[in-house]
Amino acid sequence: MAQTQTAAPHSPLILWVERHLSQRQVILMLSFFVGIATALAAFILKFLIHEIELILTDRFDVTGANWLFLVYPVVGIYLTALFIKYVVRDDIGHGVTKILYAISRRQGHIRRHNCWSSVIASALTIGFGGSVGAESPIVLTGSAIGSDLGRIFKLDHKTLMLLIGCGASGAVAGIFKAPIAGLVFTLEVLMIDLTMASLLPLLISSVTATCVTYALSGTGALFSFELHDPFSVERIPSSILLGIFCGLIALYFTRAMNAFEQVFSRMKGLYRRLALGGTVLAVLIYFFPPLYGEGYSTITMLIGGDNVSDWDKVLNNSMFYGHPEYLLLYLALIVVFKVFATTATNGGGGCGGTFAPSLFLGCVGGFIFARMWNRIDLLGIHVPETNYALLGMAGLMSGVFHAPLTGVFLIAELTGGYDLFIPLIIVSVSAYLTINIFEPHSIYAMRLARTGQLLTHHKDRSILTLMTLDSIIDKTTPRIAPDMDLGRIVRLIATSQSSVFAVTDGKGSLLGVIEFKDIRKIAFRQELYRYYTAQQLMKPATTVLTTDDPMSAVMQQFEDTGADVLPVVDARRVFVGFITKEHLYSSYRKVLVDFSEE
Repeated sequence: MAQTQTAAPHSPLILWVERHLSQRQVILMLSFFVGIATALAAFILKFLIHEIELILTDRFDVTGANWLFLVYPVVGIYLTALFIKYVVRDDIGHGVTKILYAISRRQGHIRRHNCWSSVIASALTIGFGGSVGAESPIVLTGSAIGSDLGRIFKLDHKTLMLLIGCGASGAVAGIFKAPIAGLVFTLEVLMIDLTMASLLPLLISSVTATCVTYALSGTGALFSFELHDPFSVERIPSSILLGIFCGLIALYFTRAMNAFEQVFSRMKGLYRRLALGGTVLAVLIYFFPPLYGEGYSTITMLIGGDNVSDWDKVLNNSMFYGHPEYLLLYLALIVVFKVFATTATNGGGGCGGTFAPSLFLGCVGGFIFARMWNRIDLLGIHVPETNYALLGMAGLMSGVFHAPLTGVFLIAELTGGYDLFIPLIIVSVSAYLTINIFEPHSIYAMRLARTGQLLTHHKDRSILTLMTLDSIIDKTTPRIAPDMDLGRIVRLIATSQSSVFAVTDGKGSLLGVIEFKDIRKIAFRQELYRYYTAQQLMKPATTVLTTDDPMSAVMQQFEDTGADVLPVVDARRVFVGFITKEHLYSSYRKVLVDFSEE
């Protein structure tokens, strides 16, 4: 079994496993247990959210606004923020982004507390009305379970990546009862390569998690949907336009969320962020109660309703109750403000993801599109609002996550709407192509892509992402003071294996470099030893790397300059060490071999 270097003794169980099972068998066994554990965690989280929400809102009068909507969300994110600050003491936001970072930069290691902390934090946030989803926290929980099991059995980096993917697959499959979507999500979003070595463990986790969820909550689809109006060829143009419409909403959602997140990131102090986030969230939920929690009840009304009276229930608990003529305007305002409610929840101290907001927005957006299409009577073709609300969910999912296959299979499995498979594909692909014109990365990946820390299916880029700059820097090369004479420099060269030396001042700042080949002609003339100093012999370093440079930039610098050795400095220009082309290419090949092995 491939192992990481460790001095820790193995437990009797691990020793027995190593003696009696192959690495392949161990991976399959662990993927099974990951699926079970992840499904249980997902069930517990959904149960807690439902019970908290039921206790708080069950007796609300649906005929008007309720002032408690101004209180519950603030209490929820306040309790969550205190829990994270004083119990967890770590940042647990942006769950899927943390998984991507762990895969690319932390050797697949996810902190152990993520196995439970996200469940408690997101239950408090969403149960009290936080306008986010439970899926990203449970995906982080599942991935943490996979990572933790892998470390217990001392598995290598590549196997840890696979178990993290198993945890993510199990989470999506378990919480949505969607095994194929769980598998495809891992391939598209976490960018785990599809090989025969990875396919079976991912499928085992997905199917196991789904079966456990079936046993706990029944085999029915998450959303009730009945197809009353089958797809016809004449609706292809409207499906394409719906996909474009969803892609534009996804672009707005992504850009607005990033911009609003920057507002919170610039604010110092927990209570300031809580005041802003709580105020924005509470006011929006007071005026638009569908923004409370995950919003799945609204989705059920829009895709499961058979008549206008069912759709008008969306106006319950609001000041618009009894005014169905404002339904379209009401839904349009929800599309505009949902992103602010979601960002305010997380920015104010809450914990949740963007899965549910994407499904919610897609459903509302698809319904608005169909209602407007029918009112304008474009091409004289009627489109069913319930079908297009369903298709919109796939479109937004595809656009926000840059995952068209996930959007197709997730919505088909969520609702049992396989009869709409063709329009699901059309809408998902159209939405993805639309947003891809403006945003090359998903909402999860864009933060890491900007810093070169994103692992992708591009093999060369993935290898460079997995490499760390610190691991290939030679920090043992002696520094040379600018007043050191030639004689002492020669003696230093004679006792060192390096042929390039850094000249630094008293603070360690890089002044220049001395290469032995440049002083070879005078290195053996002892009469010159006292006449030359390092400051006279050094040459400026025309190309200098920094510790913040991504590996792709480091590799490019070597190719552009043709240099064999380049110096590395930190942000203060203090010299850190040298990188040699030989060591760089040797490390690249080693990671490539490890990454490519089945």
